Amino acid sequence: MKVINFMGQRKLAMLFSFVLLAVSIGSLATKQLNWGLDFTGGTLVEVHYSETADLTAIRNTLETGGFAGAVVVSFGTDRDVLIRLPKGYSDKQGAELLGKLQDAYPGSVELRRIEFVGPQVGDELREQGGLAMLLALGLVMLYIAFRFQFKFAVGAVVALIHDVVVVLGFFSLIGMEFDLTVLAALLAVIGYSLNDTIVVSDRIRENFRKLRKADPEEIINISLTETLGRTLVTSLTTMLVLLALAIYGGEMIHGFAIALLVGVAIGTYSSIYVAANMLLTMGVSKEDLMIPVKEGVEQDDMMP
Repeated sequence: MKVINFMGQRKLAMLFSFVLLAVSIGSLATKQLNWGLDFTGGTLVEVHYSETADLTAIRNTLETGGFAGAVVVSFGTDRDVLIRLPKGYSDKQGAELLGKLQDAYPGSVELRRIEFVGPQVGDELREQGGLAMLLALGLVMLYIAFRFQFKFAVGAVVALIHDVVVVLGFFSLIGMEFDLTVLAALLAVIGYSLNDTIVVSDRIRENFRKLRKADPEEIINISLTETLGRTLVTSLTTMLVLLALAIYGGEMIHGFAIALLVGVAIGTYSSIYVAANMLLTMGVSKEDLMIPVKEGVEQDDMMP
């Protein structure tokens, strides 16, 4: 097996990561996120048409009717339509919107529900979503520290923070709506990236205990090479499914699929060039991963 010198490019990878993080943080600080209705508050109207709904015509009807900024998407079937009115519209205007649609399409529009999400609810969702991500990162760090070693925990959490910030920066840069489905995708990215990082970390720990004469950089290169095939196959098959969802899944889950696509791609990169890079930066050594010697047992007997 030819060993790939991943860590030979670690300084270049570190520079690339710094650029990604700087661009992402800069965009989040200046443009911020395009918060969806779940976070900002507004009115949600679901209607059912007797025939296939023309979304473009509905958007034009609402635009000319004074409902600028309304988001119109298919919901479930091509006859069900979900209309989101941003903050600034009241629940009473939801009824007015329905009247505009019924005037444009007499007898073919049926109201399913009208919901008004106040800004206070949006603030609470935003705060709870942020706390959920912080809690997930904290629990991940505790698990890795217990399962492997503290340096591995730091590397894994830095990689996860890197992935989350880059995905958030991507949504900020392109201006896509950030709603609860995207937040769910972020949490899924944390889980996916963590799984990949644990697989790599387990192989690194195993090789540190098995390869006695190799230095840490060589051991990490061997471990990354051995897990590369599994990492690429898993990532590519996952991305193919997500690509299909992004193209054919409809507007309701488009943001979810895009967030996972970006997250899986950057998570694969971070498992190799962020988590492993952090281990070398913190000076991981064989001593960090030695099996504790029990009383009356020689250390050489504990080595595989």
